[in-house]
Amino acid sequence: MRLIQDDGEQIGIVSIDEARERAGDRGMDLVEVAAEARPPVVKMMDYGKYKYEKARADREARKKQHTIKVKEVKFRPGIEDHDYEFKVGHARRFLEEGNKVKLTMMFRGRQVTHPEIGLQVLSRVMEDLGELGKVESQPNMEGRVMSMVVAPVNTK
Repeated sequence: MRLIQDDGEQIGIVSIDEARERAGDRGMDLVEVAAEARPPVVKMMDYGKYKYEKARADREARKKQHTIKVKEVKFRPGIEDHDYEFKVGHARRFLEEGNKVKLTMMFRGRQVTHPEIGLQVLSRVMEDLGELGKVESQPNMEGRVMSMVVAPVNTK
């Protein structure tokens, strides 16, 4: 088999017993890196240290990635201006953070007979969030709830 030292220097073709002995003398492990090659290629390395550094690098990569969450903001058809502005502010902040926003219109009692009022409120919300988000799913009615999903617009 072809033997490579831990610093990358090629030793050459040696027997498996000699490779094990050389690795043992240096306090290293013998790791097969190319089994399909003829002859097979093995490398001397500290395998425990290699696994530790790989796990550490994976952990750092996970820290840097951003997972997109779906945040929900609930409205009612007869919402007052202050409440509306407050909830739109939340939706704006969620979109700026890079999260999707589910806008939910909840109807009570006889309000469900006039879904166009809820649709007007949702379209007003989309006008206010126009530069930050794009509609991912159009408003649809499910029982007494109308909902739509808005995704952030990537301007980076």
